[in-house]
Amino acid sequence: MYPGQHAQARADQPAVVMAGSGEAISYRELEARSNRLAHLLRAAGLRRLDHYAIFMENHPRFVECCAAGERSGLYYTCVNSYLTAPELAFIVSNSLSKVLITSQAKREIALAALADCPRVELCLIVDGPGEGARVRNLGEATADCPATPLPDETLGAAMLYSSGTTGRPKGVLRPLPDQAPAVPLSALAARLNVWRFREGQIYLSPAPLYHSAPLAGVGGTIRRGGTVVVMERFDPERFLALVEQYRVTHAQLVPTMFSRMLKLPEAARRAYDLTSLEVAIHAAAPCPIPVKRAMIDWWGPIILEYYSATEAMGMTLCDSAEWLAHPGTVGKPVFGELHVLDDAMREVPPGETGKLWFKTASPFEYFNDPVKTAEVNSPDGTMSTLGDIGHVDKDGYVYLTDRASFMIISGGVNIYPQECENLLVTHPKVADAAVFGAPNEEMGEEVKAVVQLAPGFEPGPDIEAELIAFCRANLAHHKCPRSIDFEPELPRLPTGKLYKASLRERYWKGHTSRIL
Repeated sequence: MYPGQHAQARADQPAVVMAGSGEAISYRELEARSNRLAHLLRAAGLRRLDHYAIFMENHPRFVECCAAGERSGLYYTCVNSYLTAPELAFIVSNSLSKVLITSQAKREIALAALADCPRVELCLIVDGPGEGARVRNLGEATADCPATPLPDETLGAAMLYSSGTTGRPKGVLRPLPDQAPAVPLSALAARLNVWRFREGQIYLSPAPLYHSAPLAGVGGTIRRGGTVVVMERFDPERFLALVEQYRVTHAQLVPTMFSRMLKLPEAARRAYDLTSLEVAIHAAAPCPIPVKRAMIDWWGPIILEYYSATEAMGMTLCDSAEWLAHPGTVGKPVFGELHVLDDAMREVPPGETGKLWFKTASPFEYFNDPVKTAEVNSPDGTMSTLGDIGHVDKDGYVYLTDRASFMIISGGVNIYPQECENLLVTHPKVADAAVFGAPNEEMGEEVKAVVQLAPGFEPGPDIEAELIAFCRANLAHHKCPRSIDFEPELPRLPTGKLYKASLRERYWKGHTSRIL
């Protein structure tokens, strides 16, 4: 998010364009605005390694609010803009943020959260009026601040929070070296190289900016002197239109976006010129094999898939040719050495399933939480894991099976529900699907599916029977759901991650243990 190195040579080039309104912010404007905010944060008492938080939707002022921290040695926490006031208050307080920056659209939630955030001395509204000394309009507060860099600029970085699908969100803190802001952290530099970012690229960002991958994509584009086109919200046909309108070269998506574009009418899919696309990156959730194959058939061999996390302890990568030769893989390790271990921390042979561990390439800790940090590290501290289950084939390609926390044990058999989920979403009547273990007195757990039907289809016993038969025709019966419930919409995070925990808890309510 550091525009300083391009502020002269690309002064009038758009750094950020909002897809909905068309509002553009030039490199000259981004440089001046981020400098003014950096001076304000310093005047508010924030010093190197201090924290502030950003809580807003995809907004024209979002990038400058990050860039100010990245050039002043601060940690900035971009908070999920869909959180409630208590959830926001937890993250703001837990991150030890001294300043909260928000928008008029999120004002009510932000001000309600402030009541439980006594550490916050200043709240800035980027596009709304102030309210006393503690709540101020951003433009008014920075009006008298210099538009030039701080005399002692130093690198800052995001401290983002995990999505919290298995408990309270955790802040992911990386060591911050005392170096010039033009030099990014090694984890970001590694991503930009393997993502094939280049100077002057045009990057389309369809996802919420508070999430780590979109934030890295936007920040990396700014560091490469490119132009970022930000969608306020994803719409499948609008995405295609924007590629044509701005001659987009790079984009980053999640598999649900692929699925929604593939379900557009054929005429809509073929109506737009997509030949400018050089690289389409995807991650965040496993991509069903038929969906991935259809995207490569449509867009050509430009699709890169990677596997990583907010913690960035390691990364795998595969291009389209590698994936076609190894369908379902998430690639080979390109950042961090990967090991597949059993419960006794012993390496398993190729093809056998185990827990995925990385020899930690980018050191991190969970902020002020040594217990949680220890839980994801090996006893000797050299490796870390998020609990994902998978295997490596004889050629060294990695395959994800599931998250350990969602593994089903039915009658002593381990079942990884991702395979069934991936199959269900390929059915033409299914828009989204979640599969997990539900209590069964005889078997311990049984396979349960919850499905969101595509528009035009109504839930009922006939469609339930059809979907179960579809699963049984394609999977071993023990992997298939015994029953299917239907919901109008499944709880996916805006980042594309399925929030299965909340669905599963409904079925386990009243049980003190998930082992029956």
